[in-house]
Formats: sequence, structure tokens, C-alpha cells
Amino acid sequence: MITKQKGDKVSNASVGTRIRQQLMTGVSHMIPLVAAGGILIALGFALGTLVMGSDPATGGIRVYDQCLSGAYDCTNGAVNAGASLNWLSHFPGTLAFVIFWLGKGAFALFVPILAGYIAYAIADRPGLAPGLLAGVLATGLGGNPLSTGTGFLGAIIGGFLAGYVALWISRWSVPGWIRPLMPVVIIPLLSSIIMGIVMVAFLQYPISYLVTKMTDGLNGMSSGSLAVLGIVLGLMMAFDMGGPVNKVAYTFATAVLGTAAAANEVTSHSYTIMAIVMAAGMTPPLGLALATVLRKKLFTESERENGKAGWLLGASFISEGAIPFAAADPIRVIPSIMLGSAVTGALVGVTNIQLKAPHGGVFAFLVVDNPLLYTLWILVGTAVTAVAVIVAKSIGGGVVVEE
Repeated sequence: MITKQKGDKVSNASVGTRIRQQLMTGVSHMIPLVAAGGILIALGFALGTLVMGSDPATGGIRVYDQCLSGAYDCTNGAVNAGASLNWLSHFPGTLAFVIFWLGKGAFALFVPILAGYIAYAIADRPGLAPGLLAGVLATGLGGNPLSTGTGFLGAIIGGFLAGYVALWISRWSVPGWIRPLMPVVIIPLLSSIIMGIVMVAFLQYPISYLVTKMTDGLNGMSSGSLAVLGIVLGLMMAFDMGGPVNKVAYTFATAVLGTAAAANEVTSHSYTIMAIVMAAGMTPPLGLALATVLRKKLFTESERENGKAGWLLGASFISEGAIPFAAADPIRVIPSIMLGSAVTGALVGVTNIQLKAPHGGVFAFLVVDNPLLYTLWILVGTAVTAVAVIVAKSIGGGVVVEE
């Protein structure tokens, strides 16, 4: 039981329990944005495919494009000056475009919300502003050049840092005349500065260096065994689900895909690499959704509800659907989903399945050269993920009390 005092959130629980409670505060506030955003993106893909077809170059998986969707009048692929949304002349395509970008807007917010409410759980309202800012620095929201590119893992670090710095400042002994300014100005200001400098100084360069090294490593492996490359890419896709490691794998796949498409290659290992990355990115939310069905008692009520959305998110290649589970229990969940994704990646690589679309999930299956076998390998990875996370939670003390 947590008892609050002014300017603090004190608990007689153990340190580990308090950290988990603080983490779960952030996760619980993040889940609605993950679910709503993911479903909106999936609906955008679905409606776009219905209206625009399945061609990988111009079809519904490109529904995000202002011109291809028909949302705006364009000339030579650029939006005409002063153009407004074509609600009447291209209504279905425009609606699909709007729905997709509403989903992307929700996704842009969920990592800052995670960090913000972790800090809020620690330091109350004075921690919210620096916590949200920590999430912005983790993702680069709005094109912020100070982005550390650390994704949800960086947001967790930043949220705790912001919260505890704000809590520390709140305990300062200050003159009476400045005390009213502490919670609304002084604490958020100083904790934002301290948290921001620490995150940028200690996370930005190492992550940038790591990204460069990982990209170089993947380029060196691209001409080798597709099975080995499939394992590596699978592990990377599941590790941080939209963070820097995941983005390196996805960017690498789309780069080689673009090269093969520009050369008009009919078959290419580049298409297999793209198929590996998409399949490996689908299994984490699918596997966790399956786990919540098979062993409900291992998951909280909110996790079970998130599992229901996970089916659609996974099917739509929205790996972020697994983040609420990973954020709440990273030690057990992340290795489990990495195992499932590695298995799927290896199987896709061994069978040399090829995909010419950079995203879309099931909406891109019409351009997979062997959709039945591709689906089978995704299901195998889904099952491996589910079994692994169930075993990890069962033997690792992960059983939770019903909410």
C-alpha cells in the first residue's frame, strides 16, 4: 500500500516493489495510446488497400503518402501549394490517409507518456514535465536534434531519472517566498535541465556509435547465410520494438529493398531480407497476445486487454504492440520475444521467401511469393514466443495477482 505525502510519494513497500509500481503507472497510461494508435494505423492500411489495391509501389500500404492516397492534389509527387484535403473528390483515400496519421500521432505520444507518468509516480505533478521531456529526448518527437534515439528503453531510464531528480529538488530547504514557485516552476525547470543534459551527454553518442557499428555489421553479413542473417535480424527486431536496434534492422532491410527495386530485380536476397524483418516484427505482439489467452493468470487485467489489441497490431506489423508487456516485465518478456522472432527470421531465411513491400503486415501478403509458408513461419514464431514467455513467467516468479 502506497501512502503519499506532500511533494513526495513514499511507500513502505520494498525498493523493487516501488520501482515496479512506478513503472506500471507509466505503462498503464501508455497502453490506451498504443492500442488506439495501432488499431488506427491498421484500419488505415485496411481501408487504403481496399481503395488503392495491393501494388507495393502505389497500393494501400502507401496510404501514408499525401499524393498516392489522393488526400492532396499533387504535381510530380509534390503537394500543390495551398492544397487542402480532398474530402469530396478522393473521399475513401483521404479518409484512409487521415485515419493512418491519427494513429501515427497517437504512437508519437506513447513513449513520452510512458516516461512522463513514471516520473509522476515518483515525484507527483512536478515530475510530469521533465518526464515527458525525457520521452521526447528518447524518441526525437518533432524532429528534436537532441534525440538520443533510445526508444522506450531510454524513456524508462529518462522517466526514472526525471522523477528522482524532481523528488530530490522538492526536498530542498528553500525560503518561504520561493516555496509556492517550487512545484510549478523551479522543480520542473531544474529537473528538466539536469535530466536533459545527462540523457544527451551520456546516451546520444553511444547510441549513435552503436547504430553505425550495427549497420556496418549487417552490411557485412548481407552476402552470407540467410539463416544466420535471419536470426540476427529477428533478434534485433524484437529487442526494443521501435528503438535504435529495431530501427537499424528495419532501415537496413528497406535500404536493400530499395536498391533491388531500383535495379528491377525479379528475385533477390534483398527481398528475403525484407520478408525476414517484417515476419520477425510481427511475432512479438502476436506471441504475447497468444500467451494472454493460454495462461491468463500470468498477466494483469490491463495486459490481457492489451493482448486483445495485440492480435491486430501484430498482424499489421506494429511491433510496438509488445512494448507494454516488455516495459512491465523486461527481464522475462524481451528474451522470450527475441527467441520467437529469431526462429521466424531463420525459417524465412532458410526457405528464401521474398517480399517486395516495406511494411503493411498481412495487408502486404499479396506480394509475398509464398504466403502460406510465410504465414506458417510467423505462426511458429508466435507459438515459440508464447511458450517462452509463459515458461519464463511461471518459473521466474512472474505470476501476478488478479486485479
